Amino acid sequence: MREVTIATVQFEPKLGEPEENLVKMSGFISRIASQQKVDLIVFPELVTSGYELGVRFTEVAQRVPGPSINLMAQRAAEYGVFIAFGLVTKEKVESVIFNTAVLVGPDGELVGTYNKVHLRGEERMAFREGFRFPVFETEIGNIGLMLGWDLAFPEVARSLALDGAEIICALTNWESAHMDEYRTYLKARALENAMYVVSSNRVGEDVTLNFGGESMIVGPRGEIYAAITAEPPKPKTDEKKENSSDSEKTEAEGDKQASKTETKQEGNSADALKQPEGFAVARIDLDEIRKNREQFQMFQERQPTAYRTIVKRY
Repeated sequence: MREVTIATVQFEPKLGEPEENLVKMSGFISRIASQQKVDLIVFPELVTSGYELGVRFTEVAQRVPGPSINLMAQRAAEYGVFIAFGLVTKEKVESVIFNTAVLVGPDGELVGTYNKVHLRGEERMAFREGFRFPVFETEIGNIGLMLGWDLAFPEVARSLALDGAEIICALTNWESAHMDEYRTYLKARALENAMYVVSSNRVGEDVTLNFGGESMIVGPRGEIYAAITAEPPKPKTDEKKENSSDSEKTEAEGDKQASKTETKQEGNSADALKQPEGFAVARIDLDEIRKNREQFQMFQERQPTAYRTIVKRY
């Protein structure tokens, strides 16, 4: 058995405040690692900055490596884990910025980065597109990264799988209004490639958008190993008591969620169910990937010569 323990973090970043968000991320890492031995912790897309920054993205963009990556690398070395997270990066030309996913390792080094290929809506005005899908070979397995809307394109997960990825970390900012498709995409990407997909989706609001959470760890048959569930709205109580209760719940979220398997939620209403911050943990067996691929032959029975239309421009 090739067992790996993975934690996915559901997080509400503060818009335009990287320092505060990094402190909060460090707190999650400390809580997760102090409760159990984990190999990989996954945070959402643009977790250090928030999503709706517009032209201010250039103000928070950092070089690779830079202060945020160096800090997370220190935390990774301190707790002996791999950490995947999203941030804004830049190159030598200050105006060229990317929506980037980063993987740092337990040796305190940068493992690699991925620049988002499929930009959506206003992202096209802020970021430059990436152009490749790297796979990172690590001692806990081969890891691929994707960001946000990449999840909607089956070519991304298939490319990563064909290049050897066993775990895909899907760092997202998926909106509450589109959670049905988010759940469908996650299961489909895992099932059609017989691999593990770990999603970390943010919660809360920025300026105009509300984000839907439901971070989860999905297995090779589309089964949910762990998920962060939505909460029914609470009756109004004394504000001080309510704040105290929320704080205590966040601390305990990991223990509660680690034992969960599948979460069902009907509809897309952001008001009907409160999406909590927290984390979920699952132990997976990478040998299940080969077992399922051999049983169902989804790679062996491919017919690439018949797929030429796929790479044509629309």
